[in-house]
Parts: sequence; C-alpha cells; structure tokens
Amino acid sequence: MSLSERNLSNPHHHHHLFIILSIILLLNTTTVLCIRLPERVPRTTVSDVSTSDQQQQLNTAVFALGSFWRSEAIFGCLDGVVRTSVGYAGGSKANPEYRSLGDHAESVKVEYDPRLTSFSELLEVFWSSHDARQVFGQGPDVGNQYRSIIFTNGAEESHLAASSKEREQAKSRSSVVTTQIQQLETFYPAEPEHQKFELKQNPFLLQLMGNLPQEELERSNLAAKLNSYAAELCPPRSQKQIDAKINEIMKKGWPVLRDF
Repeated sequence: MSLSERNLSNPHHHHHLFIILSIILLLNTTTVLCIRLPERVPRTTVSDVSTSDQQQQLNTAVFALGSFWRSEAIFGCLDGVVRTSVGYAGGSKANPEYRSLGDHAESVKVEYDPRLTSFSELLEVFWSSHDARQVFGQGPDVGNQYRSIIFTNGAEESHLAASSKEREQAKSRSSVVTTQIQQLETFYPAEPEHQKFELKQNPFLLQLMGNLPQEELERSNLAAKLNSYAAELCPPRSQKQIDAKINEIMKKGWPVLRDF
C-alpha cells in the first residue's frame, strides 16, 4: 500500500480533514455574515437629538395652516428645527381623532433649537407658506379643521404673533387676514399613520434610513428633513445636499442614510 493510500484509509486522517474543512466553512460563513446589510439604523445616530440635556434646550412652536401632512413638511428641513410632529389643537373636544376631531384644527408641532432659529423666523415661514386670507380652509381643503392659527406660549410670543399679523395685514387692505392667535392649551398627537406622511409615500427613502420603527421615525431629525425632501419643500440648498448624499450612497451600495 502506498503512503497516500495509507493516509486515505487512516481514520485519524479523515478526522483531521473533517476539522480542516469545518474551519474553512466556518470562516466562509463568517465572511458572509459580516457583509449582511443592517435592516435599520442603530438607536443612537448623529442625526437624532435624544439626550436630556439637549432636549432641555429646545423650544416648541405649534401652528395650524391647512392640511397637517403638508404643514409638517414645510418646517422639517429648516435650519435649527430638530423634530416635527402633527396633531390636533385649538378646540375643546377631549382626545380628538382624525375622523372625529370636533372643533380642533390640524396642527404641526415644531421643536427647535433657539440658538439656531427663533419663533420670529418660524412665523415668517408660517406666513409665506399658506394663504392667511382664505376663509374656512386652505386651497382645495375646505373645512374648519384647516383654519389658520398661531398658537403661543406666554406674553412674548403673543406679542410677536400679533405684530407679525399686523405686518401681514398691512401688505393689503383689500381682504382680511383670518389667522387666529390662541394661547396653546393642549396639543393632541395625531395617529401614527399621519406622522411623516410625505416620507411614508416614498419607501425608497425609508429603506435608505434603515426602516426605523414608528417611534424612532417620529422623533428622528433626519426623518423630519427627509419628510420635507419627499414633498420637495426643503430650501434649494438643502434639497441639493440631500440629492448629492443619496447619489453617493447609491454609488457605494450602502443602503443606510444617517445624516447629510
């Protein structure tokens, strides 16, 4: 019997071959697992502001200016805006719902960093983003729920809102600015399906973000920006920045967008 034949018939030799092949297969399997793409972004990302210290620095503004789907997209991409969400405010009905909101108005809550933007600057966006002279609705959306309202927190914001309304009225006396100014009582968050509505119409963008769970999506700074981007309501500079980032990711083949 030759040396090679003895090796093949040796049970110990077979055992050694089995161990070597197992190691090779394990290494190959590990390599495959290492290049699997994540299904969603980890909880902590550079685009989310979630620590208690950062949350304490944020101010909140609430506006009603027509359909809250579009309203949320108007503010999400602005410098200094950290988070946006939609809901109901301005009425007396407790726990309103989309199909039963009573005398509430569809509203958007804007959480912003006062070091980067101000209530006055948000007021400017409010006035320029809808027709404050239209009665009982906005554009094709007709009804009391689409009325124009500035909600205020305290005397200073009430003064700023009133002054801005006077300036808006002074632009033309041919019609009356119908915007109401109300002290904010309660903001009732809307149902999950209405949050980041424009973004949810674009599954490709959701996939780029890593398919965040609903709770994280609602609080995500990046989701607020992409919600505006999906509606093509970002400022031109921001719109171009996001375009470039998405193109870069697509070229690299890495499907998770974390910031821009």
